[in-house]
Amino acid sequence: MVQDLFVSGIPYAEKALRTILVYMLVLVLLRVAGKRELAQLNTFDLVVTLLLSNVVQNAIIGSDVSVSGAAFGAAVLVGVNAVVVRLTARYERISKLLEGTATVLARNGRWLPAANGWHGMRPEDLEVAIRRQGGDGVADTALVTLEPGGTLVVSLNRKDQAADKSDIHALQEAIAELRRALAVSDET
Repeated sequence: MVQDLFVSGIPYAEKALRTILVYMLVLVLLRVAGKRELAQLNTFDLVVTLLLSNVVQNAIIGSDVSVSGAAFGAAVLVGVNAVVVRLTARYERISKLLEGTATVLARNGRWLPAANGWHGMRPEDLEVAIRRQGGDGVADTALVTLEPGGTLVVSLNRKDQAADKSDIHALQEAIAELRRALAVSDET
């Protein structure tokens, strides 16, 4: 019984190969499924994500149920992921291949139906993203993009943007200038 805890049921080289192959398979599946899978997990996407890990588990572990085999497989998985992340950060071509590029969903206050339909984004979810970022609706936007990692980025029209630190600083400077001008006119 104790031996079953620490003796791998399959060779470590096979376990490493299985882990790498399944990692690549899941990476490709998620890439094909699209950025929406990462952006807006709805109930259906969550179920698929949870079941996906269970479906591929046996392909990784094979007949091995040992603790040492699990630890080795986990280490290989974390190591492969670290290498892939570093490669995508360093090489733009690999990043584009594995992660894709940003997709424009709206431009100049109008949705681009073809892009939204392709990614399966619901208009209601997109409108919520716009409201979270300070807009009232798509009419307030200059650009809405779905980034490779699944993040929705909303760029509001200049007139619809909230004040930032530089705007506040400019107002403070203008008020100070007015005060100086008033002080000079009061003296005369």
